[in-house]
This record gives sequence, C-alpha cells and structure tokens, in this order.
Amino acid sequence: MIKKLFATALMSFSAAAFAVPFGSQSVLVVDDETGKVLIEKNADTVVPIASLTKLMTAMVVLDAKLDMDEQIEIDRSDVDTVKFSSSRVPVGASIARRDVLHLALMSSDNRAAAALARTYPGGKEGFKAAVRRKIHALGMTQTSIEEPTGLSPHNRSTAVDLVKMATASTKYPEIVRMTTETRDIIDINGRGVEYRNTNRLVGAKGWDVGLSKTGFTNEAGRCLIMNIKAAGKNATLVLLNAGASSARIMDALNIRRFIAGDEPVARVARAATGGSLIKASAGRSKSKASARAKAGAKAKAVSKRKQAKVKTTRKRRD
Repeated sequence: MIKKLFATALMSFSAAAFAVPFGSQSVLVVDDETGKVLIEKNADTVVPIASLTKLMTAMVVLDAKLDMDEQIEIDRSDVDTVKFSSSRVPVGASIARRDVLHLALMSSDNRAAAALARTYPGGKEGFKAAVRRKIHALGMTQTSIEEPTGLSPHNRSTAVDLVKMATASTKYPEIVRMTTETRDIIDINGRGVEYRNTNRLVGAKGWDVGLSKTGFTNEAGRCLIMNIKAAGKNATLVLLNAGASSARIMDALNIRRFIAGDEPVARVARAATGGSLIKASAGRSKSKASARAKAGAKAKAVSKRKQAKVKTTRKRRD
C-alpha cells in the first residue's frame, strides 16, 4: 500500500524534479490509460527523428492493404547514398513484402524501408502523399517526413507528436508483433538468415514491451519509442537525441523504475551530453561498484608486481 501511494505521489512530478538527469535531450512519458503526462522534458522541441520514421512507413504500407505475400526485389536504388549505411539485405534479393516490412521494423534495415516506399502504389511520390495524409489524420502538427528510412535530417518531429504516432502504431497487430520480436529467420534467396531486434531491451529480463523502435543518425542522436508495462501501468515513452546507446537505455530503465515507484538506477554514469552525473545510491549496484573497484585495484597490484619482476630479471641479465 505504501509503495502504491509513493508511486502515485511521484506521478505529479515533472522531469525537473526527477532525481536522476536524463541523457536524452527530449523526453516524454504518457500513461496510456489516462493520457496523463508522467515525465516531460523539451517535449515540444522539433528535432530529427532518424529511424523512428519507420513506424510511419509501416502504418502507411499496411493502410494500403497491399499483398503481403508479393515478392519485392531489392533494387540498387534502395541502397543508402545519404549516410552510406550498411545492410545485410543484398541487392537483387526477392523477398515477400511481409518480410521486407519485418526487416524494416525489427532490424531497422534502410534498404527494406526504401523498397517499401518504392513499391507503394504511385511509387515514392505516392508514398510521400500517403505519409502527409497520415500525419494530418493523426494531428501531428509539428511533423515533416520526406522519405521512408529516417536517414534524412529533414524527417523531423517532437516527442509530443511521436507519442501520437506510437499510440496509433499499437493499433496494428503486425507492427506490435514485428517490433517486439527479439529475432527471426528471414528467407533471403532461399537461405534462412537470422536478424535481430535493434532494441536490446526487447526480450530482456523484467521488460514487458508492447511496441519498440530505435533510431540513430548523427543529427538525431540515439532515439527510442517504446510502449511498456510496469507495476500494472501501461505507458508510452519517447526519448530523443541521447548521446549514446547507454544513455538511452539508462533513461528507459529509470523511467520504468519511476513508473513502478522504485528508486532510480543506483550506479554512477556520465550522461553523454552535458557530463552530468547519475549519483550512486545504496544497494546492490553500489556493492557491484565496490566489487569492480576492488577488482581494479587487485589488477593494478598484480600488474605492478609483474613489472617489478621484469625489472629485476633485466638487471640480472645485464
């Protein structure tokens, strides 16, 4: 009972009152049931959104009711010539549209996303028109999306608008399933190839994820959209422009603990932007830090003894 009361009291706090600083430049956490904002930081700031774009790409493709069993051939024009990002989807491969969508969502493959737009009715221009209509229908007034992958820095939005996109995405069972699988085997030219989820928290112990999408470009930083369940509450979180994957994961972990009414993560970490510290607190993490410090000291002592031994040996040889 006390823990529940503590959690309720925490819900009225803003991000400014949260004990641990966020590594992400924009943060928004919303209670799915009530629509109440639980945590907010720079939620109205318009920034590049990287591969979070692919949730919009998936919705538009699914709205078109296309044949998901139709084979799509990956074309040379699908290759990234903006960031020259790598891909494990070879040019010339013929893949079912369903699997192409899966690759775009789960492993965030840019060639797959580009192929989905290229094969959309009306081609790339037809796809862009459909995206504009979807943005308008969702009331995403601060959003502009020019291409399907998120590689362009001109794909921009706010955390507020992206919560709307995330909420809409959860209405598509295919998107939910594909973004919450840890891995899958996709048939590529008759050979089964394993692909993994870009979000390490999907499938991790203690995490109940109902939607997931990561994103990264130099302009956008590390981004994340997730729908999570914690302490019986469902919440959607948006993290934008974290300086490192570790900062993004730390933010997500602290948000989950915040929702559950627990203490923030107890370990020392330096945020990638600003260099602010997450202070260590008592508990298991502090013990781990102490153990690591002891192990480090022991390793240094061993190293010094080895160096002294080498010096002695050299003197004898001289």
